Amino acid sequence: MDREFVKELIELLKRSNVRTLKIESGDFRIEIETHTAERSASGAERPSPEEFRHQEILPPSEDISEEERKFHVIKSPLVGTFYRSPSPEAPPFVEVGDIVSPGQVLCIIEALKVMNEIESDVRGRVEKILVENGETVEYGQPLFLIDTAV
Repeated sequence: MDREFVKELIELLKRSNVRTLKIESGDFRIEIETHTAERSASGAERPSPEEFRHQEILPPSEDISEEERKFHVIKSPLVGTFYRSPSPEAPPFVEVGDIVSPGQVLCIIEALKVMNEIESDVRGRVEKILVENGETVEYGQPLFLIDTAV
């Protein structure tokens, strides 16, 4: 586990109103809980937890046509930067028309300097890649359409 990554997570939590963060990805699992004082480091009073209003964060609306709904959708499991290949000079993991199997890497999403491999959960043919290389993706955003009827 990268200590710098954990330090960055802790610093992000300190600067936010989030009290608990849980991350699970494959064999990697981390849970960080903060206990903040009533005053921030700048001396300003912080609101009590009861004063925070619950805000539901919804995934982006799916921009998929009715015709495309017949395909299996691979969605982003996290927020980050989408990469089609393991490095700029390497070929993409998959192209439109490729047959993929469960567990096969489709892309990488970089989040907090960690490269997260996104794998197919079905067998089928890649019908459409919905995101451009280097584009920022949101949680739940559709990435690939897979035809499982092949």
